[in-house]
Amino acid sequence: MTAVLEASSLGKRYGRRWALSDCTLSIPEGKVVGLVGPNGAGKTTLLHLGVGLLAPTSGSIEVLGGRPADGPAQLGRVGFVAQDAPTYAGLTVDKHLRLGAYLNPSWDDQVAHHRIEELGLDPSQRAGSLSGGQRAQLALTLAIAKRPELLLLDEPVASLDPLARREFLQTLMEVVAEQGVSVVLSSHLVADLERTCDYLIVLVASRVQLSGEIGGLLASHHRLSGPRRDPGSLPATQEVIEESHTERQTTLLVRTDDAILDPTWTVKPVTLEDLVLAYMGRARDTQPPRRSGLKVLR
Repeated sequence: MTAVLEASSLGKRYGRRWALSDCTLSIPEGKVVGLVGPNGAGKTTLLHLGVGLLAPTSGSIEVLGGRPADGPAQLGRVGFVAQDAPTYAGLTVDKHLRLGAYLNPSWDDQVAHHRIEELGLDPSQRAGSLSGGQRAQLALTLAIAKRPELLLLDEPVASLDPLARREFLQTLMEVVAEQGVSVVLSSHLVADLERTCDYLIVLVASRVQLSGEIGGLLASHHRLSGPRRDPGSLPATQEVIEESHTERQTTLLVRTDDAILDPTWTVKPVTLEDLVLAYMGRARDTQPPRRSGLKVLR
């Protein structure tokens, strides 16, 4: 499967602090990819490196087979919407479109104006007077009207109300259907990922903890509950991702491609939220404790 974004031992350091370190991942072509992880996992840094806003401190990153932001042609192949959906407060909606046309050789003016009309935005209205949802839609319109092959979205709906969020994601799915663009959507909102994404990457402390087609991942994970037992007694084909115990009962989340034949287990399917939280929790529990940085005075 061709990768639209590929990173190998990628790192970005600010002074002594690593915002991203030793990150290796491959994001497949033709997918709507949900990138999820806790704050500080490196998601925003990864996307900024992917769009060329940052340069790596170590390792390498390729986007669509080339270096990020390597000339106008490469820049034109990637669309980006940052978390705060940046627009110019003093410019009107129409001037944003004219600026987009000036800066992007492959700009599709028909797409841009059609989207603005569909959204009911007044072309003469300044961006500073738009609602948060309207600004996010304007930013998305600017990103898609350049006709990108890859769209990188850094938590673009995090600050929006539920209705504005639904409208933004609806627009996004229309774009995917019409243009066939690959998408990487970073989000904390698992419900949004369920509605829009077909591929999942869980990133914790710069490491990929889980990746794959969402349908396949859900099918290969199961919630088991039954009489208390040692998880070490399970077959080798059943990987324990999460466990909890009471005096009499054991509950496990396991990953396996084989059928669960033990009749003492009650087997239930897992949700996407179950999956994300289990892998985030497991990664957190196996991380070495951070040093406080405090010196002991003697």
